[in-house]
Amino acid sequence: MVDSVTNLGRSGVFDWMIQRVTAYVLALYAIFLFGFILTSDVNYETWSALFDQTWFRIFTLLALLSIGGHAWVGLWTVTTDYIKPTLPRFLVQAFCGLVMFVYLVWGIQILWGL
Repeated sequence: MVDSVTNLGRSGVFDWMIQRVTAYVLALYAIFLFGFILTSDVNYETWSALFDQTWFRIFTLLALLSIGGHAWVGLWTVTTDYIKPTLPRFLVQAFCGLVMFVYLVWGIQILWGL
């Protein structure tokens, strides 16, 4: 078993579950948006009306959190596989985590107008 403080799920099975659940959320979000774009006359008014609905904002927030979780598990896996020295791996993981955090906060600010 991996004993790493940067591992999100603390076990391979839990990380696998995070990847699968977040992938389903992101797939549902993408399918919904694709269907919305195909079936609607997309302009500022329709797009704004969609994002004014609370259920869609929550769905978008769930998608943002899913992107963060999915990306973290994937990047953690890649960095632990390919960057063997501890300090460079930690620095890359810390940088990736910081970037994901900034994107998440920025997305929440855009979504909720905070």
